[in-house]
Amino acid sequence: MNNQKCSTLFQKPRGRTRIIQCIYLVGFMDLFGVSMIIPLLSHHVKSLGASPTVAGIVGSTYGILQLFSSTLVGSWSDVVGRQYSLLTCLLLSALGYGLLGMSTSIALFVLARLPVGLFKHSLSICRALLSDLVSEAERPLVMGHFNAASSVGFILGPMVGGYLTEHEGGFYTSSFTCAFIFLTNAGLVWMLPWSETLTHQNDNNSSNDTSKGCHDKNCSKLVRNGSHANSDHSVLAAETVPGSRAPGKLRVGLGCTEVSLLQSAWRQLSSVGSKIQMVALSDMWDLFLMRLLMAIAIMLYHSNFSLAMEERFSLKPKVTGYLISYSSTLGTLAGFLVGPVTNLYGNNMPALLLHSTVLTSLLIFLYAAAPSVSQVLLTSTFFAISTTIGRTCITDLELRRGGVEASGTLIGAGQSVTAVGRVLAPLLSGLAQEFSPCGPPSLGVVLALAAVGLMLIRIPKWDGKGMTKSNKEKAKL
Repeated sequence: MNNQKCSTLFQKPRGRTRIIQCIYLVGFMDLFGVSMIIPLLSHHVKSLGASPTVAGIVGSTYGILQLFSSTLVGSWSDVVGRQYSLLTCLLLSALGYGLLGMSTSIALFVLARLPVGLFKHSLSICRALLSDLVSEAERPLVMGHFNAASSVGFILGPMVGGYLTEHEGGFYTSSFTCAFIFLTNAGLVWMLPWSETLTHQNDNNSSNDTSKGCHDKNCSKLVRNGSHANSDHSVLAAETVPGSRAPGKLRVGLGCTEVSLLQSAWRQLSSVGSKIQMVALSDMWDLFLMRLLMAIAIMLYHSNFSLAMEERFSLKPKVTGYLISYSSTLGTLAGFLVGPVTNLYGNNMPALLLHSTVLTSLLIFLYAAAPSVSQVLLTSTFFAISTTIGRTCITDLELRRGGVEASGTLIGAGQSVTAVGRVLAPLLSGLAQEFSPCGPPSLGVVLALAAVGLMLIRIPKWDGKGMTKSNKEKAKL
């Protein structure tokens, strides 16, 4: 197949940098607001008269909704654009938290959780937007910084929420404050310099291959910082605008391009279904299975941490809380190490993911067999770093193999897989604790080693860029 030279889209550095910085702020404020509410939810629903069983069912509503909506909303952001989808998610999340601030009954509490469970995917869309704006080499660094900024918000939020709760009507004040934060985020997204992120560079040497979205001598093709996205292995293609007389006018499902907001709901639904189907049928089962295994292993590590520290070492809850805060802070700081570590590995993400997974497996084993608190402290230190790097690696590999044009769909699918882990981990943890306080982390070691074994089998089929060799051969055609 002849090489094509299409009109390309480049991000202006100034506009791109401003958007990236604002997205960092949105991520920080998002988790800051949410973490104000999360510790208070169980207490509030019980104060409304719910029994423990009802409280558990109500609490699981959010997770179940997230499980089914993550991929749908992520794919929808590929169709209608990042700006429109991000604004919608932020505004509807603000509505949910506003209703939560007025919840004086269990029914209203459940109603308030519905829009949040369905549309609280602002962080996923932010990650997809960042992947649209930066090059493949820059992506781990930017994602690491975004995760660090978000984690800082998650650390500070409970402090503010706890302070507000000490006053009369503190839960309702916290809920309205969270709603206001999401409205503020929506305002920031609305004011982002979207129009400054694109410039056009024309090239008259193009082919007539309409299957690639090029027409005659004027065409447009999605790129990120001048690097053409590989449409052979991507799960999203540009669509020709219907009724357009000018050849080569394309609609691309990214926030950095203009997307018609008047397209029919049926067209959006069919596009979303098509993208989800392509991801489901793609050869990415290994990455999603590794994500699931590691997510459950990490959750098992944390599941009974406080109880295990009390039973194994007679630690008071206050000291355990300090230990958890220390680990969370290290995890936040580790976000800034992702870029340098990736450069150290020469951007070889499969190797970095393998090594971080092996290290995580070893650390979970050392924690399960730790004879003293000092060893637990040591394992917690490196565990926070290895898991932070591992999460960034798995996301980056999904985007490399699936194609950045479908970053919303891929990131949403990854979140759905993680949600499955959240459903399974408590059950497995409860069963493992029947045998020993060290049962959950011991089971986590087994699952982590299974992930390592899967990687050892599958990595030889990839190249250093995270693409399968078969996809790479197709890309050269």
